[in-house]
Amino acid sequence: MESKTFHLNDIVEMKKQHPCGTNAWKIIRLGADIRIKCEGCGHSVLIPRREFEKKMKKIIVKAEAE
Repeated sequence: MESKTFHLNDIVEMKKQHPCGTNAWKIIRLGADIRIKCEGCGHSVLIPRREFEKKMKKIIVKAEAE
């Protein structure tokens, strides 16, 4: 199985749409759990990395390298 690589401040598309109407999320914390923030309404969610990897569809915008 291919491992999806993602980094801090990447904007990703999730499989399910958020109730506010968008499915674009920004990664704001990485670790054993990942915190993502909705680009539409600003709501943030903390989910386990394993669950995030299953629910992530693709990376929309890669973060610039600093």
